[in-house]
Order: sequence, then C-alpha cells, then structure tokens
Amino acid sequence: MDLALTADQETIRGVFADFFTAEAGPDRARAAEPLGVDGPAWNRLLETGAPGMGLPESAGGGGASLTDLAVVAEELGAAIAPVPFIEHAVAARLLFATGACPDAVVGGTEIATLALRPAQGGISRLVPAGAVAQHVAGLDGDRLVLASGDAPGVALDNHGCLPLADRPLGDAMILLEGTEAHAAHARALDEWRTLTAGALVGIGRTALDLGVDYAKERQQFGKPIGSFQAVQHLLADLPGLIEGARLLAAKAAWAGDGGPGINGINDLDNNDVTDFATLAGMALVFAGEAAATATDRSLHVHGGYGFAEEYDIQLFYRRARAWALTLGDPSRECRRIADLLLEPSEHAA
Repeated sequence: MDLALTADQETIRGVFADFFTAEAGPDRARAAEPLGVDGPAWNRLLETGAPGMGLPESAGGGGASLTDLAVVAEELGAAIAPVPFIEHAVAARLLFATGACPDAVVGGTEIATLALRPAQGGISRLVPAGAVAQHVAGLDGDRLVLASGDAPGVALDNHGCLPLADRPLGDAMILLEGTEAHAAHARALDEWRTLTAGALVGIGRTALDLGVDYAKERQQFGKPIGSFQAVQHLLADLPGLIEGARLLAAKAAWAGDGGPGINGINDLDNNDVTDFATLAGMALVFAGEAAATATDRSLHVHGGYGFAEEYDIQLFYRRARAWALTLGDPSRECRRIADLLLEPSEHAA
C-alpha cells in the first residue's frame, strides 16, 4: 500500500492551497460568521469545477477519486475555508449513484448536502450546510429521500459558526428503499467521515504553524518564548500526531477507492484493517483528537492572546471542535468502530 500522493495529486494540492489562500483563510472565515459560508468564495470555487470534481467525466464532473477529494479537504481545513465543499461533494456523489443528481448540483450553482442522522418526525436535524443547501439527501425510516427547496439562509446557533440547520423533508423524492437505501447512505456517510478527517488534519497542520510562528516572534525575558523548554514541549510531539492522522485519513480514502487487493478485512490478530467503514470512523476520531490537541497546545502557546478574537488560533480552536462534533459524541463513534472490529458483519449506522 502506497499512501504517498501522486504527481497529479500534488498538483491538486498546490492548486487548491493557492486557491484557499487567496479566496478563503481566517479573515474570510471571520467575516462569514455567524452563517459560516462565504458566498463569493463559493462562486469562485465554481469556476474551478471543484463542486462536481468527484463525479465521473461522463456526468460533467472531473472524475476525481475519494483520495483526490481528501487532498482538497485537507487544504480546505488548513485555511478553514467557509465553503460547503465536503458536504456538497459527498451529496453529489450519492445523488449520482442513485441516478438523481440535478445538473445544477453538478455545476454547484445549487448546493446539495447530506443529512447525517435519520429524520425524526419528518425533520432532518443538525444538517451540515443545511442553512445554505437547496437539496438535502437523507434517511427517512427505510427510505433514502431527496428534499429540495429554498435554503433557510440562517444557521442554528453554534460555537463553531457552522451552517447547521434543521430541514423538514416535506414532499421529498424517494431515491431508494430498504437495504439499498441504508447501504447508500452508509457509504456516503463514510465518505463524509473521511473528508472531514482530512479537513481536521489541515486544521491541525495550520494550528501547529501558528504556534511555532508565535513562539519564534514572541519575546519574554529578552528572548523568544520558543527557546524555553516548557514551550517546546507543547509543540514537539504535534508533527507526529498530525502526520499519523493524515496517514489514517489517506488509508481510509484508499480503502474507499477500492485500493488494490481491498476486500474489507478487519483482522485484529494481525493488525490488518482495510474495511472502509472502519477506517473512515477511525480517521474521523483520530483526526478530531489530533486537531483538538494541536489547537489547544497552540492556543496556550499564545497565552491570553489566544482567546482574543483578533488572533486566528481561536478560529481554528473552535472549528476543530465543531467539525469533530458534527456527527455527535466521538465516544458513540468509538462504540461503532468497536462493533465493526469485533462483529464485522454488523455494521452500525
């Protein structure tokens, strides 16, 4: 298994790193609060073809793999770009798989998203990008449905300033029913886990950079605070932690793409895990913990300034926790992973 980026993926990384640096970043994220979406940045993203890049070329997309999308997700996280790329990419791939992807979704002129939880009482709760999406795909009982309509344009209050919203299903179109519906939604949810893990890796990466840069610049007792061993200890082990999260997210994307020899193994005795659902959950939990640790350490290197709104680290601190908690309590995700590892035949949703 080779998890290194290909030459094409290195090009993708460079293109989107430049794009998000120019069109997103902390200043734009701050200006986009409290809704959490920068409309002009999304419109500029349309020009790159990114919203539909995960769809086949025959459908008007870019033919990108899940691994390619994970590269973009990491750069999005590194800039905490306030655009619903992950939600839209996952939903578009799900809709295409069911044969119901509108042309406007392929082009990104209309935003689609995935309801992570089954609907309750006809309402999908805490839908990521639900405040700005015209199309919401989700489970309603044993049916996979697509609810379309105007986006509310108002997000539920949350510390991460994410565009979360509750969305009524109304007269939703039925896409699939029964086991096919649950399987398709589970696949999309695992793709969301994988790409969100990639974004969390990006957050951790930038948080480390912010901490190191501040430690070099901040003077105390006539010397940079980075020369003090206590400060060094806060940052020294973060590169390994972040790289570990990156490798796990990359392995999840590789499994999702059906890498060579993939057959969904969960062999604990031989430490051989290639099952996509398991790896996606592991990547989300581990990347969430890595991002939380990196932002916490970096914020404390900043001292009291780290809590001030004008310092970027507080944005990364809040986003790290908000993104990691969007699906719910990580302990529940850990129990799901345990079920997959110990009873592989019973994949918990």
